[in-house]
Amino acid sequence: MAQEGTSASPGYPEGTGAGPAELSAECRADRDPFQWDVREDCQVRQILDRIADKWSLLVIALLEEKTLRFGELSREIDGISKRMLTVTLRNLERDGLVRRTVYPEVPPRVEYELTSLGRTLLGTTQALVTWSEEHQEEIARAREAFETAAH
Repeated sequence: MAQEGTSASPGYPEGTGAGPAELSAECRADRDPFQWDVREDCQVRQILDRIADKWSLLVIALLEEKTLRFGELSREIDGISKRMLTVTLRNLERDGLVRRTVYPEVPPRVEYELTSLGRTLLGTTQALVTWSEEHQEEIARAREAFETAAH
């Protein structure tokens, strides 16, 4: 019998103390590419959480064609606070998707650009944008129908 917080399913490590090497092997969806581990400590889930975040997608899309400074990104992304942009950029840099370059000038100039790894996401993000554009009216109708039925 599995303890609380663990899974009795085959392929999952017993208990909750799986190390990083075990997690990378255990979190993979070897049999079904459309399934992934739902545990919070799964690397796949953490990566999806990062790149599927609305601010991250916008930053990646804006950096597709050129290098931008913080202020330029801030002006381009409607509704993002300076703190949230800072956190988003730091996380994307940590994950190796964005490169931050500081120039020794007064005042210091800081630029952001996609890394080669970050560029591999462009096709995926464009596919999401295209899908959203193609289905926006259908989704708007579904939302309207839901709201009408809910009231």
